[in-house]
Amino acid sequence: MKPSESSIDRRSFLTGTAAIAIAQLLGGCDRSTRETLTIELLNNSVPVQLIGKFRQQLDRPIVLEFSPESQLADLFALLQNLYQKQQTQTDASNGGESGSFWQNLPFFRSTKAVPDLVMLGDYWLAKAIEWEFVQPIPVEKLTLWEKLSDELVPWKTLVTRDRNGQLASVGSESFVWGAPYRWGSMVMAYRRDKFEKLGWMPTDWSDLWKPELRHRISLPNSAREVIGLTLKKLGRSYNTPDLDSVPDLEAELVALQQQVKLYSSDAYLPPLLLEDTWLTVAPSTDILSLPQYDGEIMAVVPQSGTSLWADLWVRPTGVDDSAENESDIALWQRWINFCWESYIVSQLSLLTKAASPILTGMQRGTLPENIQKNLVLFPPTQTLASSEFLNPLSDEAIEQYRQLWVKVRSS
Repeated sequence: MKPSESSIDRRSFLTGTAAIAIAQLLGGCDRSTRETLTIELLNNSVPVQLIGKFRQQLDRPIVLEFSPESQLADLFALLQNLYQKQQTQTDASNGGESGSFWQNLPFFRSTKAVPDLVMLGDYWLAKAIEWEFVQPIPVEKLTLWEKLSDELVPWKTLVTRDRNGQLASVGSESFVWGAPYRWGSMVMAYRRDKFEKLGWMPTDWSDLWKPELRHRISLPNSAREVIGLTLKKLGRSYNTPDLDSVPDLEAELVALQQQVKLYSSDAYLPPLLLEDTWLTVAPSTDILSLPQYDGEIMAVVPQSGTSLWADLWVRPTGVDDSAENESDIALWQRWINFCWESYIVSQLSLLTKAASPILTGMQRGTLPENIQKNLVLFPPTQTLASSEFLNPLSDEAIEQYRQLWVKVRSS
């Protein structure tokens, strides 16, 4: 999934603005004289109940400003706009043209020049680092950082990158660039009534190639996702760098093309609900948010493993910490620590329909029953261990994926 692909926008929600507004009202008046924590985030990604609990544990009155955006793409654009505004102001201070054009743009609503934190999808992280939209996060005061276990899901590896946004390699200068907040996976959602008539239920990617499903499925409009799940079916990695090393790949993709009724990264649910398709590959969050879930629409995480996604907290370049007491924990650090508290992670997972990263380091048997039994929200250990994030690829590899995708789609 390249940033230009619509699948990047997959985790968008239509509600949540009212909850954020309530949280802002809880901050009270007199904002000019009170400490403020400003966060830009995806709609409905932070439940208002959690904001209230966070306020209760603070030792001083503060203003909380949670400003929602409808899509992850909007949040990446916000980081870009912030960076461009800072560059324009720097040019102006050095004798260049006035920065009045950027200063008049209504892209930011906070009383602060730069928000303390911005929510960012993990796939955007590499470009945000490379283009200097974000700055490293010091983990010394993130007191629960060690609760992020790399044993099952590589949380620390995911956010530890070099200055080009690439995963840290041995001996390279690397930094922590984000704090994982929640995660999910790509799943197969299907109509139980249709598959009961077939006499079987889908369990893994290989089921997509069964002749009964010809012209009955929808797939994401994403080269990384579709080529990736085909690689997984063949026992390879989603992040295979050289597609020419997989001799059967093109033939498998051509066969899969015959099964597909439509490719879409945002309009896949209506055809499934209307019975125009019987199965779709979609983000777990979207399926778990369906009222019909556990009715006729069922879902399964493919047994051989799937692609994972994560929402992260990042620090925009240029955020001003000069007023903070270095001996204290800053408000933004307190917020991240709060999101990782054991008594919060279950509520966060159930209310946002996406799991807390802390869950992967906990024993499943110690979790609430409604999380233990929800294998779409929190997949089985073996399946999760075989799943992968979509890591950055070289320009050469990206071009290979693009060329193969165009060739298969035109076949």
